[in-house]
Amino acid sequence: MLDTANYTPRLKVQYRESIKAALMEEFGYKNEMMLPKLDKIVLNIGAGAESVRDSKKAKSAQEDLSKIAGQLAVITKAKKSIAGFRVREGMPLGTKVTLRGDRMYEFLDRLITIAMPRIRDFRGVKPSFDGRGNFAMGLKEHIVFPEIDFDKVDEVWGMDIIICTTAKTDGEAKALLKHFNMPFTA
Repeated sequence: MLDTANYTPRLKVQYRESIKAALMEEFGYKNEMMLPKLDKIVLNIGAGAESVRDSKKAKSAQEDLSKIAGQLAVITKAKKSIAGFRVREGMPLGTKVTLRGDRMYEFLDRLITIAMPRIRDFRGVKPSFDGRGNFAMGLKEHIVFPEIDFDKVDEVWGMDIIICTTAKTDGEAKALLKHFNMPFTA
């Protein structure tokens, strides 16, 4: 049984013990407060057209995302009606969850060490930064996570993962994620 009171995630310890020093040396920071660090990770599943026809699809996506994240995901609803897509205001369209603190580090660890190696034909992730130090990536199948029982899945969902950092530039954010062993392609 895991003692959660005295447990610190592996990547959080790694950040404190080795990554901070490496980043200080790499970028020549004078103060530890200047170091980039992880702020939050946002996970999103857009059920889209399937949830328009069947409202249970958004609920199914919410249950799967909650298992993956380790905390309850919220259902996202349409802000406006769009007749062409047969969407009415307030209709459930997907689900999202924001991870911070220990859960964020735990998720990143599972993503890098367990889920990514299970992706078919995986050759690394393309560096996709927004110019402010935030990294975004997508998965075609949410079933790469071990929390999802493949036999009980009624629908395979795509998933967006946004890693927000306190880095000022994309270079700093990329260096931070590389130290966490994020498998970038180039």
